[in-house]
Amino acid sequence: MSKLHRYDYLLSVLPTLEPIGSIPPLSKQSFLEQVIYSNGPVSTVEVLLLSDDLIQYQALLAEEIEQARIDLAVLSLDKAEDESVLPDYLLPKETTEEQQQEQSMRMSVDAIWERYFHHAASVAKRTQSGFLKAWIGFEVGLRNALATTRAQMLDLEPEAYLVAPELADKKTDYQHIVSEWSGASNPLTALGVLDEARWDWCEQHGGWYSFHACEIEVYAAKLMLLHRWRRILTEKQQSNEAGLT
Repeated sequence: MSKLHRYDYLLSVLPTLEPIGSIPPLSKQSFLEQVIYSNGPVSTVEVLLLSDDLIQYQALLAEEIEQARIDLAVLSLDKAEDESVLPDYLLPKETTEEQQQEQSMRMSVDAIWERYFHHAASVAKRTQSGFLKAWIGFEVGLRNALATTRAQMLDLEPEAYLVAPELADKKTDYQHIVSEWSGASNPLTALGVLDEARWDWCEQHGGWYSFHACEIEVYAAKLMLLHRWRRILTEKQQSNEAGLT
């Protein structure tokens, strides 16, 4: 799909996204279905939405969220017992014994995210998506800046905790975000700092009124943030209500 293809109709029917903390105007699955129906940039939208699916799936495995409350757009939990929920490109490949020893030193979660970002980069290259390429660079750079700070605080070598560093945006300075994050009064506020930075970055890379694929991809990235915070705020409200009973 040409990156210069216009999506006037699709962008005209998508509801407006309000700031973080507001109620998402549509589900991720409904959004993806509209993109598919309109012959939109399906590949790039799917890979963006997959990142939120992965966050929820890993929370499910860690028993931090109940399956009934999980909201997936790309992954499916409806698999046979011998089938993997994750697509093949997120599964580990056959490796030598030396490679297995090296991988065992990394958290399996980090390994999945490394494979995810490399897959996303291949999709960005194949579709010539400038936004997806830039989003990967920003996201990888931010994640690794946080990992470096955490490692240094624990007097550990940061290199062991970096994910796909070769894909990171080397030109962006994350220090102001990391400083605000590390100085937050609680974990929820710290997460808010990161996601506000992500939202602001999307705003700056929106390609507004171009009616090209970039606008739809930005919409996907922002819709994920709205759904993430709707889950967080709902969980917080339920915890507060439970504390009052």
